[in-house]
Amino acid sequence: MRALILGVGDAFTRLHYGSSALIEAPEGHILLDCPDPIHRVIHEAASRHGWEVDVSVIDDIVLTHLHGDHCNGLESVGFTGWVDRKTGARQNPPRLHTTAPVIDRLWQRLAPAMDTLIGVERPVRIDDYFDVRLLEPETEATIAGLRVRCRFTTHHVPTIGLLISDGQRTLGWSGDTLFEAAHIEWLSAADLIVHETNHPPAHTTIEELNALPDALRRKIRLIHMGDDFDPASTDMRPLTDGELLEL
Repeated sequence: MRALILGVGDAFTRLHYGSSALIEAPEGHILLDCPDPIHRVIHEAASRHGWEVDVSVIDDIVLTHLHGDHCNGLESVGFTGWVDRKTGARQNPPRLHTTAPVIDRLWQRLAPAMDTLIGVERPVRIDDYFDVRLLEPETEATIAGLRVRCRFTTHHVPTIGLLISDGQRTLGWSGDTLFEAAHIEWLSAADLIVHETNHPPAHTTIEELNALPDALRRKIRLIHMGDDFDPASTDMRPLTDGELLEL
């Protein structure tokens, strides 16, 4: 399993793209969160490693929560899929995997820009753009041939962390979260953990991660850092925009 880190920044970054990833799966690619500018983000990271992939060929998106630095790109992805189906470039809308609290409010966020289309006389709905699939905490889902489990984190809005497995290796993705021992324990089953770190009150501080046991810290890579993050503050390695992780 390979994960292409698209961005490592937070909502206020001036130096990076928003924290997200593109996972190479047995049955395609999984876009993990969808920040702006998603077309450029994917193009720059994929071109760096010779991946021939763009928004048009991505069939699966996993959305952790509704903060803009994680979901603002969905409008463009939805319109791209709509146009591609009209021109015959694709047959079905991309599958959007997320939890019930996110599904309940997602269309409220997208509708003002997407609920009318020239030539479509009825009200346009979210399922005109996405095939929405429900993720239930601790219930395993199969996405693009990978096994995926999710767990709610502690954040301002409903947010999930993820365990993604190909049956041999498992990637842990913390999602945005306050430090929580139970969440760390859940993620510890992974071979490699991508964990956020940022300032309080809604994120995990680097001091909290530094206090974890050595064996666990060695599995952690850092993401969602503020632009002022000091790499010398920890022995865990910060990720970079466009970095390729191989498990």
